[in-house]
Amino acid sequence: MNRLVVFCLILIFSSCKNEKDAENKMQQKGTKDFSSVEIQTILEEDSLSIRAIEIIGNNLAFAANKGTFGMYSFGDNTWRTNTQKYDSLVPEYRAVAATDDDFFMLSVGSPALLYKTGDSGAMELVYKEENEKAFYDAMTFWNNKEGIAIGDPTNNCISIIITRDGGRTWKKLSCDLLPEVIEGEAAFAASNSNIAIKGDKTWILSGGMTSRVYFSPDKGATWEVFDTPLLDGKATTGGYTMDFYDENFGIILGGDYTNPEGNTGNKAITTDGGKTWELIAEGEEPGYKSSVRFIPNTGGEKIIATGFSGISISKDSGETWEELSNEGFYTLRFKNDSVAYAAGKGRIAKLTFR
Repeated sequence: MNRLVVFCLILIFSSCKNEKDAENKMQQKGTKDFSSVEIQTILEEDSLSIRAIEIIGNNLAFAANKGTFGMYSFGDNTWRTNTQKYDSLVPEYRAVAATDDDFFMLSVGSPALLYKTGDSGAMELVYKEENEKAFYDAMTFWNNKEGIAIGDPTNNCISIIITRDGGRTWKKLSCDLLPEVIEGEAAFAASNSNIAIKGDKTWILSGGMTSRVYFSPDKGATWEVFDTPLLDGKATTGGYTMDFYDENFGIILGGDYTNPEGNTGNKAITTDGGKTWELIAEGEEPGYKSSVRFIPNTGGEKIIATGFSGISISKDSGETWEELSNEGFYTLRFKNDSVAYAAGKGRIAKLTFR
């Protein structure tokens, strides 16, 4: 049985369509001005903190605290939600991912728990890590067979687990295969967006006492690491989010969430695939942001950044920015080049850029 169908059954769905969205039409670079955003709340639950969402075909999936996960149907605008506990533990999920067949969600803290949709009609635990330092931050897939999740160091390297069999089994990389971590270096589970992939290439963004970018050209087989100019030196500073428009042009954002107005050392771009980074919009808005995304089909010119302080847009590849809304969200994903979905404290919303 198709496992996304099983996922829908888990959420008490009677059906689950995985069709292409009719709105997802290609637009040419620069054809839209994007001077405003319309925000429509589609889920509201005060007790939830939602930092991980994923668009799966004609549906939007999320996982959050209180062991809660769910799926929204774009077709009939309905929600189905459920909870996934582990014995008496109620996990907090901050990372999600999907293949054509399965949905995955990964918890923070110890024990680290990674679940996937299963054939049995229940979520299946496919990875568990018991270590007092375990804290996984983000996950994604290169293809339907190979995926990656990353987390804070438990030894002298960042934690990376990889699957090569569609998520049925996961293996943690040995520190012998990874660059040595700097003391106080970690990653932030702020928006499930400190991993980026393009083809076989993978980038991971760290923060804390230092902020660096780990790069693999071969789907996690080999790694090297590059410095960034982002603000660092505290547990709350550094890079929180990244995105690549293509294999050369990428952007990283962050700052210090305890000083959200700070707007120096919190935005940088690369044009050489992450080897070197250049600060942009120094001393200019926006300040701290937890999620950044290139608007699709705009040639890398238009970028949206969001955080709990609001939504900002750049129309010139990050050189200058303007605020579109002061409504805050933790994370954002585009459905097409004018519609995105964002999640944050107590809600998920549809964002329509005009």
